[in-house]
Amino acid sequence: MTAERRIERLNSLLKEVINEVIRDDIRNPKMAKLISVAKVELTKDLSIAKVFVSIIEDDETLRKQTVSMLNKAAGFISVLSSKKMVIKMFPLLKFKLDTTVDSQMNIHNILQEIANKRASQA
Repeated sequence: MTAERRIERLNSLLKEVINEVIRDDIRNPKMAKLISVAKVELTKDLSIAKVFVSIIEDDETLRKQTVSMLNKAAGFISVLSSKKMVIKMFPLLKFKLDTTVDSQMNIHNILQEIANKRASQA
């Protein structure tokens, strides 16, 4: 198996396991309620995993606060995640905010505005 293929498989497995841990085991009333792991990117040496999270919340401050809290809880999340999968050395987790959904919504809104303008001109 090639190294790239192995990393892809580990990315996928980490995404599922970390998502499950955040959903089932992280309880903090100061965090946003709807958090989903969008993607995981492991470094080639498997030592660091960038975890991109999608947070469904309108308040930008709460979104940033949630990512900060996830980074503070990264060690706890790593311990729980490592118990759910077999891996020699569990990577260091670094949480980042995934803005893909925001970008898609922005594009959708712009296209909707254009469609509305064309409809009103016709």
